[in-house]
Amino acid sequence: MDYFRSKKQPEILDPTSPDFLKRKATPASQAPQQMPPQGDLAPSSIFDKVEQRKRPDRAKDARSQPPASARDPAVLAAALDPDPAYRRRWQRRQIIRDVHNRGQLIKAQRIARTERESLCKSQFFKTSVKKLMPLARQIAGKPIEDAIIQMRFSKKRVAKDVKKHLEYARDEAIVKRGMGLGLIRSGAGAPKATGESGQPNEQLPGMVVEDKKGKRRYVTDTSSMYVDEAWVGRGTYGRDYDVRARGRANILRPPETSITVRLKEEATRIRLMDEREQKRQRKKVWTALPDRPVTAQRQYCLW
Repeated sequence: MDYFRSKKQPEILDPTSPDFLKRKATPASQAPQQMPPQGDLAPSSIFDKVEQRKRPDRAKDARSQPPASARDPAVLAAALDPDPAYRRRWQRRQIIRDVHNRGQLIKAQRIARTERESLCKSQFFKTSVKKLMPLARQIAGKPIEDAIIQMRFSKKRVAKDVKKHLEYARDEAIVKRGMGLGLIRSGAGAPKATGESGQPNEQLPGMVVEDKKGKRRYVTDTSSMYVDEAWVGRGTYGRDYDVRARGRANILRPPETSITVRLKEEATRIRLMDEREQKRQRKKVWTALPDRPVTAQRQYCLW
């Protein structure tokens, strides 16, 4: 008891006293630091002009904001290079592979450097694999705009969710991968592929592209996107109750399924068409056996 009595008790100050106000005041060293300004679009972004039309005072606000604080390299390295030893081993393997290949790129590397593709997986939809698989087969191989139109007029309930996912995958491929911007980069705008009569526009340079199923399409922009692959994935099962009579209930397990689409440009389909044609030309011509009478055939062996 003497120990607790001898222990110094905290002094209780009057809130109106000047000593209380001095202690409550926060020192300048502990004052909250000013956060850096919120990020914005790059000047080269395709959405920059749209934002300028919506907010004409955006440039003035950016000039009035204070400059952002310098980034700490040690903090960035924790996220960008979490395992330096593994990175050095990986770089060593890459150098050894280049030496073995004598500096030549394999076919997969050459394609990855010259062609673009985008993979996008959706969230889980409240449907089954059996119901979502026909929609995945329906959009596979079609241009992205045609696939969106197919889902727009489909009678399936989950087609509405698939349509939203295709629109999101298209926008993500444009922003992240730069796909579908061939005519915009060349300054030609977005001309129509067909004229007023529905026939192909003769003013636009185009070609007939044949897919792997043998269907042909008239393409005017080699950077336009199409759905190369579409597959579904089984997710977790939910839990629901079906209330019955006499205080009973059945446990329902509604399934969840996701859909994944791989978008590519028409330049990839043109390359695949050329490879199939070259393989067809390299194939040797089949010739029948010579037409001559069969002789020296006996019913029994001579020995």
